[in-house]
Amino acid sequence: MNAERLVAGLDIGSAKTTAIIAEVVGDLPRHPSIKVLGVGQARTTGLRRGVVSDIEETTRSIRKALQDAERMAGAQVQEVYAGIAGEHVQAMTSKGIVAVSGDEITKADVERANEVARAQAIPQDRELLHAIPQEYTVDKNTGIRDPIGMSGMRLEVEMYLVTIGSSPAINLRKSVERAGYRVRDLVLEPLAAALAVLTDDEKELGVALVEMGAGTTDIAVFHEGKIRHLGTVPFGGNNVTSDIVHGLGVTQADAERLKERYGCAYEPLVDPQDIIQLPSTVAQGERQIPRELLAHIIHQRMDEIFDLVHHDIADAGYGSKLSAGVVLTGGAAAMEGSGELAAEVFGTGVRVGMPAENIGGLSDSVEAPRYGTVVGLAQFGATRLALGATATAKRLSVGGGGVEKWAQRLKFWLQDFF
Repeated sequence: MNAERLVAGLDIGSAKTTAIIAEVVGDLPRHPSIKVLGVGQARTTGLRRGVVSDIEETTRSIRKALQDAERMAGAQVQEVYAGIAGEHVQAMTSKGIVAVSGDEITKADVERANEVARAQAIPQDRELLHAIPQEYTVDKNTGIRDPIGMSGMRLEVEMYLVTIGSSPAINLRKSVERAGYRVRDLVLEPLAAALAVLTDDEKELGVALVEMGAGTTDIAVFHEGKIRHLGTVPFGGNNVTSDIVHGLGVTQADAERLKERYGCAYEPLVDPQDIIQLPSTVAQGERQIPRELLAHIIHQRMDEIFDLVHHDIADAGYGSKLSAGVVLTGGAAAMEGSGELAAEVFGTGVRVGMPAENIGGLSDSVEAPRYGTVVGLAQFGATRLALGATATAKRLSVGGGGVEKWAQRLKFWLQDFF
């Protein structure tokens, strides 16, 4: 095992914190694959709707998840790629226009255009997370993916800028640091999940990735190969659980168990004859209910969440551009019937996505929708590592310094990623 090739992903969710340690294998800078060495999980109580509300608690769950993953991997890590999401995420498009310096467009011209587009005034209370070039225009020719080598006078880039609230980011970093690790990069969770569960064809044709967490449901729409829209709906698996608590008069822990064991998100799939035993208390005595009743409660809430997601996508103007349909991922997507219900609401093809491509090692331990984000974070780290390795090779052959500058630039030119 090569310590320099280890990457760690950390997904701090509202219900569970998951850590993964993987080794980067394969030499290709474009498609490195990962070998999963260790996975760790801990319950989270210090997060509300994706934002740290209790640093002590969050730190404890990070430490437990990472230590479990380290024990399983038989290796230690110093830094992690951590996911961030929630309602504080905002995205906008920005244009950068430059005059081409020579006869044909060079890498330097493209970088200047990208710099101009990125130099948007970001408010004090926000920080820039990702700047993703979507397409270039040379003179009047639009929709160009890679303009290097073309001839033209004027180069324009359309850049997708993702910003996050500074204080959620600071608190997240602080929690990780207190647990004894360093955040190598913060990555937007739906973008990380997209790396792990979407195919290139789906992104090309038009697809909506719907990541169903406990506290929030995050949406990422891809079309013509690039990220086009991000959204968040402030409801998730926790809302389903609390509906069960109120509807059946059971405790939070029992509601969670019932949901996991007997839950179904699509009522017509349940046999009307099915009866389930409810946990009994002294006052209530023995209680049984038709499983249909539990499914009814879940169906209603999930239907509402999918409806909000559907509206969000339609309002963004992508309702009719999803030729590859919808991919569900995240913990709540694993429930029986989620795909059927979503297909009914979205009126399109739906599949439940789980990490499968370019993964070796203990891959069967991450083959579930809830591991989409954390595997994506490790894959993000793997691609960063591969790009870094190519950069080092280039630097050695050129013999020039500028490492820091290169690293800075790398952070923003991740157009091959998303």
